[in-house]
Amino acid sequence: QVQLVESGGGLVQAGGSLRLSCAASGGTFSDWSMGWFRQTPGKEREFVAAVSRRTNILYYADSVKGRITISRDNAKNTVYLQMNSLKPEDTAVYYCAADTNTVSFRPQEYDYWGQGTQVTVSS
Repeated sequence: QVQLVESGGGLVQAGGSLRLSCAASGGTFSDWSMGWFRQTPGKEREFVAAVSRRTNILYYADSVKGRITISRDNAKNTVYLQMNSLKPEDTAVYYCAADTNTVSFRPQEYDYWGQGTQVTVSS
């Protein structure tokens, strides 16, 4: 059974940093493309960043380029989201997800999801 567990969320002031982690188990992590999404109440889940399987190509939403970095450690079955220069509009629940096919920006393409971790950025 595939399980994704996020950690690292919290409350931070604007301009601060957080690093989110997502630990995977129950499958072959290196075979998955991994993505981070975020969601606020009443809005659809939004793509943040993704890293492809095998080739490790990185993808970012325009709103986070230059501030957020996705990375993966296949030896640890973990994907990270380093978030710098955080803004109040980054406040959301952040989810990691695994895509057993090709990398995608669309949440409906992902096969497995974590439970989410709250990130709150105060002004």
